[in-house]
Amino acid sequence: MRSALSSRRSRRALRGPAALAVCAALTGAALLTACSDDGGDDSGASASPRPTAPERSHFSGEPPTPLASKASEAEESASRRAASAAASASERAHDFEASVAADVERNRQEYRKALDSADGKGNAVDDVSLTGKPLAQTDNVRALVVNITNSTDRTASYAVQVDFSDADGKVVESTVVGARDLKAGDRAQPLAISTKPPEPHLTAKIAKAQRY
Repeated sequence: MRSALSSRRSRRALRGPAALAVCAALTGAALLTACSDDGGDDSGASASPRPTAPERSHFSGEPPTPLASKASEAEESASRRAASAAASASERAHDFEASVAADVERNRQEYRKALDSADGKGNAVDDVSLTGKPLAQTDNVRALVVNITNSTDRTASYAVQVDFSDADGKVVESTVVGARDLKAGDRAQPLAISTKPPEPHLTAKIAKAQRY
């Protein structure tokens, strides 16, 4: 009986240290696992951080709304149409100016041809007169109104040559104007314009006038 009691005491004595050893082993394993997770071992999978939404305070302004986008597109479209219309208008104006210049030159050539065929001063000097325009009204450009009146009883065209002479009576410039298809009794008033400066003074006179 004394032997059996000694045996039970021996087992209790051994059980205490064994239990402590097991607890120590488990605690060490737990510590190793924690160190492995925090140490960033490349051989194991690491948990990825969950993405977070950016702070609204990091942005300025407001995102474009569908209505604002459509308004912007409409504005750009209107700008393109306006630019296209302006270019088209400019082109039409240029074409019109070129057409007018061509008509003026064609008429001038016709007037010169009529004057070249005139005898002396022509057959229509009595139907033509000059009216000067003040330089203040023409921005210092010398210009005169050529008054042409068809004194006949039928439609006619007129060609007029105006000479500009200096103080010595020397002709320094000539210009040709006229009127086409002027009806009986009607009046035309083209302008005779000098390209010379306003000074010195020049005298204008009708050199020729031909009705044809």
